[in-house]
Amino acid sequence: MITQKQRLYLLKISLTVLAFLLLCSCASKRDLVYFSDLSAASVVSDPKKENVKIAENDLVSITVSSLSPESDRLFSGNQNVLADASAPKIGYRVNKEGNIRVPLIGDYTVKNLSLDEARWGITDQLSKQIKSPAVDVALLNFKVTVIGEVNKPATFNIHDDKINLLEVLGLAGDMTVYGKRNNVLVIRTENGAKTMKRLDLNKQEALASPFFYMKQNDIVYVEPDKAKAFEYSQNTRILPIIIASISAVAVVLAVILKR
Repeated sequence: MITQKQRLYLLKISLTVLAFLLLCSCASKRDLVYFSDLSAASVVSDPKKENVKIAENDLVSITVSSLSPESDRLFSGNQNVLADASAPKIGYRVNKEGNIRVPLIGDYTVKNLSLDEARWGITDQLSKQIKSPAVDVALLNFKVTVIGEVNKPATFNIHDDKINLLEVLGLAGDMTVYGKRNNVLVIRTENGAKTMKRLDLNKQEALASPFFYMKQNDIVYVEPDKAKAFEYSQNTRILPIIIASISAVAVVLAVILKR
């Protein structure tokens, strides 16, 4: 016959196990709201936007419109490339010397120039050959890769060199509920060196970071939180066994305490 003291002891054990399970089941608090510290009247200045520079091996699109249709046709291979993502990427490849070969001009150095600087320089050179040229220069291989806890991880070809981090996350279908908004990693390659920066998208200070605006070949990694890591951990495969065992113990205790 179980004594009253033993019953109390078993009851304490049961309560301890129950408390432990409750603590284990409590996930850490997560802030799923972007820039949750922004007030209704907050004004945040954009960071100084660094112009995208043309680099070796970039594929450059040049389109020209002038009073000379014959000359314009020399650049017609680039027409509508940016408007149609499925179109073949016909452009001018930057060689190891930093040059592209431009019709009517010949070899022209564009490496380390911004798109505007390249446009101004090519316009100036073409003005010596044709009348009133209107020139547009764009990058055909501007791409950003988004991986990790997003709904559609992929590499995206970008047609706007002023795209920001929120916009590329939107292209990737936004973060999942497991994505750590306070620890988004941006990996950037410039001049052969990689730079890594972590941004907290729960705080408005991320808006002022130079890594908030994307550059070609940036990689964005959204880290999963501990809840996701636990869900896919090998240890979780024994969780049903533990729960079943605890349930059996609870049934036995209930029977004993009724006696």
